[in-house]
Amino acid sequence: MGRTALSVSRFFSLRKKKQNDWAFPEELCRRFTLAEISAATQCFDQTLCIGKGPFGTVYKGCIKVYGDEDRKDVVAIQRLSGDSIQGVCEFRAEVLLLCQLRHPNLISLVGFCKENGDCFIVYDYMPNGTLSDYLLDPSNIKYKDHFPLTWKQRLKICIGVARSIHYLHAGVKHAVIHRNIKCSNILLDQNLVSKLSDLGIAKLGPFALSNALIKLNSEVSGTIGYLDPEYASSDKLTEKSDVFSFGMVLFEVLCAKSCSTEMPEGAERGETFPAMIDPFLAGKVAPDCLRKFMNIAERCVRPAGAERPTMGEAEVELERALELQESADAVKQLKELGTTASSSLAPPPPPAAHDMEDYTYQDISFSEINENLSNIYLRKWP
Repeated sequence: MGRTALSVSRFFSLRKKKQNDWAFPEELCRRFTLAEISAATQCFDQTLCIGKGPFGTVYKGCIKVYGDEDRKDVVAIQRLSGDSIQGVCEFRAEVLLLCQLRHPNLISLVGFCKENGDCFIVYDYMPNGTLSDYLLDPSNIKYKDHFPLTWKQRLKICIGVARSIHYLHAGVKHAVIHRNIKCSNILLDQNLVSKLSDLGIAKLGPFALSNALIKLNSEVSGTIGYLDPEYASSDKLTEKSDVFSFGMVLFEVLCAKSCSTEMPEGAERGETFPAMIDPFLAGKVAPDCLRKFMNIAERCVRPAGAERPTMGEAEVELERALELQESADAVKQLKELGTTASSSLAPPPPPAAHDMEDYTYQDISFSEINENLSNIYLRKWP
């Protein structure tokens, strides 16, 4: 961990070096030739295009493995738009940072290519796309049946994201503040394990999480809907800005609605919880788990950063929420098995989660959460 801490601290000083200085530790980052990138993408065949954004296009490709010419790894290759100055800066920043960070819930950097004015970043391939695809636009999920994520799957994804952000905030010498946490930057591997991506606009935070505010010399960056209002109004950034963005992710996970469009429009129409919850989840979330989850989400998006939890606290409480859900499901299954067994000689198979009787929420108060969300979307800040 000491080596990682020193490397990440060096990353921010490396940013100040001249732009043609691309010397990286070979054991941490592989530099590809343009010929290798072209071969991997079959000359940038459009049928291999898996995503497009403001700063470039992403292709699915196959890269030969060092020392094993017969083996190829499937990768994602991001091609930077040639006319994007901001994209070039973010490209360099992300390569410098990712080649020195390692966490099971962070996207892994395979290597990069910078040749003839073209810039590429090579990542591990994530076959299940983005969390945003599953929640907001299932038609983007290629080569798979379109199905909503179960509540437990969503909880585990959120826990993985919380762990990755906690690592950025507390796992290195200086906090690394992501600044662009959102569902479209959360990728899912073949087992639906979450991988946080897009560290191109990350900033060095306070030393040892001192909670000191850091004045930015650049314009506020982030995505509307996820952007911390306190940061946006003051230009002062702390790790709690990431906590706010993560809280908005939690609400999107629960509601399967965009926090930048659908939820604000719903707030203007007077929609409130629990009606805002994803209909697929209605009655499937245990009351104690829902209370815990909503409490975490509401605290993450409080107006003042000082009132928000740390990512370590959010991670622990989400793990507790999952325990509460699993415990409630186990009790319910035992009850239903007992009822069925008493009326039949043959023992029935365990009921599937979607076959179990629905949970009810009459005893849960959503007033504080609804008031806080209304303040966020209607900008009624104290």
